[in-house]
Amino acid sequence: MADTTERTASPSALAGRPPHDDLLAGRGMVLLAVAGLLAAILLAGLLLRALTEPGDTNSYAPLADAFLHGRLDITGCVDVDCAIHDGRTWVIFPPLPAVLAMPFVAMFGPGFAGFIALALVATAVSLWMWWRIFGRLSLDRPAAIWLLLALAFGTPLYYVTIRGDGVWFFAQSTAFLLVTFAIHQTLRGSTLWLAGLAIGLAFLSRQMSLFYLPFLFVLALRTDEPLISLRWPHWRRALALGLPVAAALAVYFLYNYARFGDPLDTGYGYMMPPGPDDRTMVDDRLDRYGLFSSAYLLFNVMYLFVQGFHLEFAGPTMTVPQMLDSAGTSLLAASPFVLLAVFAPLRRPVAIGVLTILIIAVPILFYHSNGFTQYNAQRYVLDWLPVLLVILAFALRRAHLLPALQVLVTYAIGLNVVTMVMLALTAT
Repeated sequence: MADTTERTASPSALAGRPPHDDLLAGRGMVLLAVAGLLAAILLAGLLLRALTEPGDTNSYAPLADAFLHGRLDITGCVDVDCAIHDGRTWVIFPPLPAVLAMPFVAMFGPGFAGFIALALVATAVSLWMWWRIFGRLSLDRPAAIWLLLALAFGTPLYYVTIRGDGVWFFAQSTAFLLVTFAIHQTLRGSTLWLAGLAIGLAFLSRQMSLFYLPFLFVLALRTDEPLISLRWPHWRRALALGLPVAAALAVYFLYNYARFGDPLDTGYGYMMPPGPDDRTMVDDRLDRYGLFSSAYLLFNVMYLFVQGFHLEFAGPTMTVPQMLDSAGTSLLAASPFVLLAVFAPLRRPVAIGVLTILIIAVPILFYHSNGFTQYNAQRYVLDWLPVLLVILAFALRRAHLLPALQVLVTYAIGLNVVTMVMLALTAT
C-alpha cells in the first residue's frame, strides 16, 4: 500500500506541498489575469477621457486664473456650486487645488483642459506610495498586488480620477494624494513634520482631512510606547503633526474672512440658485431641510452600506437600458473586499483608525449630499478610505484570506467595467 501511494502521489505532494495549494495558486493566477484584463479596459477608458477632456468644466481653473491676477473672486462660474456675495462670484471650495493648477492655467489660460490628466498623475503617485506603505506594514507581495489593484480599479478612487474635470472630484483626488503622503511619511518616522504639512494641505482641499491627526500620531508610536505620555517624544510628535495643520487652519480662516467677512463662513449660504431646468434632489433638500438634517440619515445609511448596483430599464417591455442610479452604489456592494477588514487584529492603530473613520463618516450621514452624482461608488468614502486600507493591510497579513481577496477584487473591478459600459450605452 505504501509503495502504491508513492507511485501515484502528485509531484506537489512529493515536494511536501498539498495539491490543494497548487489548485488555489492556479486559480489565483487565472483571477489575476482576468482582473488585469478588466483593469486594462478601465485604464483605456480613463486615458481616452483624459485625451478628450473639454475645457471650461472645472471651477478651479477660473479660481487659479483669479489668483494669478491677484483676486479671490472669479469672473464666471462653470459649475453649479458657486456663491454670489457682494455682487461677486466665488468658488466655495478650499483653495489648494486651484493653487496646484496655477502653473497650467498660466500656460494654457482659464480654459485649461487637463484636470483629468492631473488627477491621473495624482492617482499614480498615490498608488506608488501605497505600494511602499504596504511594504512598511509587512504585507506579503501577492496581497499587496491585489490590494493595489483593488484601490486603483475597485474603489471610488477610479471614479474621481476619471471625473477629475469636475471641481469636486479633482479636490478629492488631490486630498487623497496628500493624505497618502502623510501616512507614508508617518511610517518612515524621521520626517513627521512633512506628514503634518501634508495633512494641513489636504485640509485645504477636503476639510475632513483634519481628523487624521490622532490616527497618524498612533501610527508614529513604537509598539512599546504608551498611548498617553507627558514625555518629550510624545510632545515632539504632536507638535510636528499639529503645527503645520494649525497654520493651514489659519490660512483657511483668513481666506474665508477675506471672501465673506467671517472666518467660519465657507459660502454655502450664498450658493447660486439653480435654473428651473437644472434643479436636482440636492437643491430640493437644501430648500426644505438645509445643509445638515436627520431627514437625510436613512437615505445616506442605505446608500453607504446596502444599496446595490442599479440599472434602470425602460420601454413597454422593460428591455432598454435607460439610466444608472446617480446616487451611486454602496461601498459593500461595489467594493466587497473591504469586509475583510473585520479580520484585522485589534491593535492601537486599528482601534484609533476605526474611531477616525467614525468621526469622519458619521457627520456626513446627516449631510444633504451623499456624493451625488456618482454611479458605482460612494465617493465620500475617499475621505476615510486611507485609514481602512491600513486596517485591511493588517488583516491581510493572514495568508488564508488571499483567495477571498482575489475573488472579491476581481468582482469589484468587473462591476466597474459594467458601470462604464452602461454609462456609455445610456449617455444622451
